[in-house]
Amino acid sequence: MADDEPADGRPSGTRAAAEAWEELFRAQVALMRRFEHDGDFEPLATREYDVLFQLSLAPAGALRMRELNERILLSQPSLSRMVDRLAGRGLVRRAAAPGDGRGVVVELTAEGAELQHQIGRRHVRSIRCYVGGALDEAELAELARLTRKLRDAQPGL
Repeated sequence: MADDEPADGRPSGTRAAAEAWEELFRAQVALMRRFEHDGDFEPLATREYDVLFQLSLAPAGALRMRELNERILLSQPSLSRMVDRLAGRGLVRRAAAPGDGRGVVVELTAEGAELQHQIGRRHVRSIRCYVGGALDEAELAELARLTRKLRDAQPGL
């Protein structure tokens, strides 16, 4: 029996936290593989869609590059190259930030917004199938509550 395991055999402390994290992480990986396998994000890559999705949530469909970088899991140089590719396809537009000569604003174009909406509708149907199909309403609410609590416990990131 491990040092942090109680007599009843249930994991606790560090081990319980590690097991819970591993299950959460593996569930996310499995679902993302399913979504990619099913072509949810086509004709975009998953991370390209994430850029369009984050912009769609922003006021006026635009964010400073720094703010966009805070919302996604890419390095700043990788994000900059991706934004350039998306701009080349007419899905986003780069502009100088008002009042800041060095800042850059990334804005969703009408074409980008339409593509994000089309992909988003398809992806939400998959989420309903694979997440909503595995969990009942009470479990979905509890999962949302728990994951929100985890996210809220990470201030300043």
